[in-house]
Amino acid sequence: MTETSVTPRDVASRDDSTAAEAQISAALARCAAGDQAALKIIYDLEAPRLTGVAFRLLRRRDLAEEAVHDAFLRVWRGAGTYDPARGAARGWLYAVVRNQALSLLRDEGRFEPAEPADLPDNESEAAFEALSDSSALRRCLQQLDTGRRRAILLAYVHGFSHGELAGRLGMPLGTVKSWIRRGLASLQACLG
Repeated sequence: MTETSVTPRDVASRDDSTAAEAQISAALARCAAGDQAALKIIYDLEAPRLTGVAFRLLRRRDLAEEAVHDAFLRVWRGAGTYDPARGAARGWLYAVVRNQALSLLRDEGRFEPAEPADLPDNESEAAFEALSDSSALRRCLQQLDTGRRRAILLAYVHGFSHGELAGRLGMPLGTVKSWIRRGLASLQACLG
């Protein structure tokens, strides 16, 4: 059995992440009560990363910014629907942005989304490698087998549907759905 060492930087990173999560969760509660300053706090903390997520899906900066803007309108209107018992505040924010970006992809045929063949085979691993070495998400993703990790990254970073993933990976649709469902359950358990 290998022993992993935890550096002071890792502890500080975890503490910063926990503090930011608590700050975002509290700000969402304040947004639900109509506090506009709380929305600005969330925006200041997360907008650059959220824009990056939207950009990865949309591949256009203007549409990514539009997706984040629309997502923050949804956050403002729907902050009361966030339930801390169901998941992390950051996860909720990222889901709102991801869903908004995917809606932009589908709406009005604004542009053609990238075909699965447009991405190099190692694109999912590049997204994985971009995670910080001290990231809890990276640690938990490393525990997944390669197929599940790749399916999850392609679905959540690149926005592929289950059907698109099945075609891209050459696997039956049911297998891909199971990989993602079980992989997400493992990630949830690992991340606590």
